[in-house]
Amino acid sequence: MENYRGKKVLIVGLGKTSFVLINFFNKLQCQVKVTDIRPIFDLNKPVKRVRKIQPAPELVLGEHREEDFLEADLIIYSPSVDPHMPQLEIARHHGKEVYSEFTFSSKYCDKPVIAICGSYGRTTIAHMISYILKVDKKNVFVGGTSEEPFINYHLLENKDEIDYVIVELSPQQIKSVKYLKPILVVYPNLDEIRIPPMFRSVSEYIETCLSVATSLGPENHLILNFDKLASLGIFKDMKAQTCWYSRRSFVKMGVIADVRGTHFHEKRIHSNVHYHSEFKVNKMRIIGTRNRENLMAAITACKALKVSDEAIQECIIKFPGIPHRLEYIIEKNGVKFYNDSKSESMNDLRKTLESFKQQVIVIAGGKDTEQEFEGYQDIIQDKTRLLVIVGECKEALNRSIGDATQTYLVGSFDESVLIAYQKSRNGDIIVLCPGNSSTDVFRDYVEKGNYYKKLVYQL
Repeated sequence: MENYRGKKVLIVGLGKTSFVLINFFNKLQCQVKVTDIRPIFDLNKPVKRVRKIQPAPELVLGEHREEDFLEADLIIYSPSVDPHMPQLEIARHHGKEVYSEFTFSSKYCDKPVIAICGSYGRTTIAHMISYILKVDKKNVFVGGTSEEPFINYHLLENKDEIDYVIVELSPQQIKSVKYLKPILVVYPNLDEIRIPPMFRSVSEYIETCLSVATSLGPENHLILNFDKLASLGIFKDMKAQTCWYSRRSFVKMGVIADVRGTHFHEKRIHSNVHYHSEFKVNKMRIIGTRNRENLMAAITACKALKVSDEAIQECIIKFPGIPHRLEYIIEKNGVKFYNDSKSESMNDLRKTLESFKQQVIVIAGGKDTEQEFEGYQDIIQDKTRLLVIVGECKEALNRSIGDATQTYLVGSFDESVLIAYQKSRNGDIIVLCPGNSSTDVFRDYVEKGNYYKKLVYQL
């Protein structure tokens, strides 16, 4: 990337990824300019942060000036920016180098790439695969999100030592991706109901999502969810070596002789990719149907990569989950603690409770919003042994669902954790699942989840 040293670089969009890009191009001593269509009063915090950077980039806010695009040697746009924005099209017409952040990063990545696609579940699968590979003594970079942009790979001091690059590819990213040549691609699902606004039709959405799979050759691997995607005939024509996975038994479905992949049969996970393997699941930490489905995807991918069975078995036993997403924390005096602070709606709370086989102790509540609390009494009654409510919304939440189980209203978040632990008994599970926004006291769900973990460790 030395050929960009000292060049004029225009970054389109001032978001999380932009700060990493500014840092990257500052190291190359580039002349950096940032443009965002939003006015300055909508960008107070990021603008203050930008102005602390040395050297600080030039800012153009409230408009996209055509001359900024034509003067730049290189234009990089953030994930949230429309790739067909008129100014970007004009720049392309004038022969300018125009890339999405993801495309720019992938163009200069010379390591084997594993791509996790689909509509949801990407983060969990990516980190499960990473966990297994690291146990197998491989060096791994995981990115492709706003929290960990792909460009961070190029900032690694040990970049030459990386064995695999694992990237999450959302449908929006695929729409603008170029140069990506993955060795293995995972598709856990394709949701045709919640289509992002930038797609004009279902067919455009599906075609875009599958474009990564159609680019694979016979030396590559394609990992597919049998339960969700087996009915799509398009996968039959793929050139890649296809492996399937299912939470159901291939034996009981009568397809064991025709399908190569991983399935759950007689209380064990079986995989016939390259050779037959069996994995015990009786001590698995992660919970929930979707998490177990994601685990099957990760196992199938790692079997395709010829990772050791020992590394896979260790992941099954020890993988704690993704931070703040039904994350296993610790067991204290026979009580298990889980952190699900990312569940900030009552629908999320319902899905979380459905993940547990036994009744649990729930810490809920947060910012008082216009969210509807009615209609959740049944799941609270069925899955909750005890409910601790805290935050601005505690009175409203209590009026709607407080009678469904034994309920305590507390004055502070610290007190909610203490009460939940004091009322627990051996074999109980305590889970933080707000069901509401965390911004009454905390900056976001991440800060709330981290503070919860701190309190749990201090008990």
